[in-house]
Amino acid sequence: MPTAGTATPQRAVLLDFDDAVEIKQWMTVNDVVMGGMSVSAFEQAEPGIARFRGVVSLENSGGFASARTSPRRWNSSGASSFVLRVLGDGHAYKFTLRTDDGFDGVQYQSRFTPPAGAWYEARLPVASFAATFRGRIVPGSAPLDPARVRALGLMISDRQAGPFELLIDCIGVETG
Repeated sequence: MPTAGTATPQRAVLLDFDDAVEIKQWMTVNDVVMGGMSVSAFEQAEPGIARFRGVVSLENSGGFASARTSPRRWNSSGASSFVLRVLGDGHAYKFTLRTDDGFDGVQYQSRFTPPAGAWYEARLPVASFAATFRGRIVPGSAPLDPARVRALGLMISDRQAGPFELLIDCIGVETG
């Protein structure tokens, strides 16, 4: 029970994948854009559950696979954390956020490692997101402003070669 003077965080769902159309709003962007050979898909695993799966290859200087939404307005203003309910495979993933509509540019990333084989709630504080460009930290960049989020995404990188699969039940925000 909260003590006097403390606010109870409020949660709001951004995506719950109950509508299969939501899954079709995602596109994959893999290291093939720079000559790599990784492959991935973002698809419906079952009603209400999305699947991000594929194979990361380190061939030809590759090593990442990602999926992201098309740009749009998200109800993330005032968020203190982003929350994902996922079923992992033991790999580390990054949740990515873009604050503009461009295909390439700065994105904010926060890393999470769900345990293999169990549903897990990844709570990623806004302060944990680092501004990156093509995988490198952007020094002196502004902190993430959750009110400006235009695209959501998932990524696997960091030389984690081989097959991967992440199931996603929902993505939301926590405020307060």
